Amino acid sequence: MPNSKARLEAAALVGVVFLLGISLGGVANHLWGQRVWGMRNELAVTAPQSRLDDQLTEELQLTGDQQKQLRAITAEAQVKWRELYSPLEPRRADIREQSHEQMRAILTPEQQPKFDAFMQRLAEQRKREAARSAIPAPAR
Repeated sequence: MPNSKARLEAAALVGVVFLLGISLGGVANHLWGQRVWGMRNELAVTAPQSRLDDQLTEELQLTGDQQKQLRAITAEAQVKWRELYSPLEPRRADIREQSHEQMRAILTPEQQPKFDAFMQRLAEQRKREAARSAIPAPAR
């Protein structure tokens, strides 16, 4: 009988560790996704465009006037892309808030203030990056 009880406790412990691993992996994946994949999406809209303009200028040997026109076209396209995706931002914010609440619910009372501080820093970083990547409307 004691052997059976020890096996049951060991199995329960393994189960708890497994569930904690899944939870931690999910939180880590979410945070990594927000930080890395989110930045890739933002960078896909902004930074590579100027490199693309430079590559086109070099390969096609564009004149100064053509370069100005190309930059105006790409800047206008970027503005249109932002306008297209901006209606999705409130839904993104809702999903983000729901996931933060779910993550917070699995934390101990001691972990919750640290989590809140971390999320605050992440939100501030997100605002700084959004302000940095703002693109002015093209001159016409």
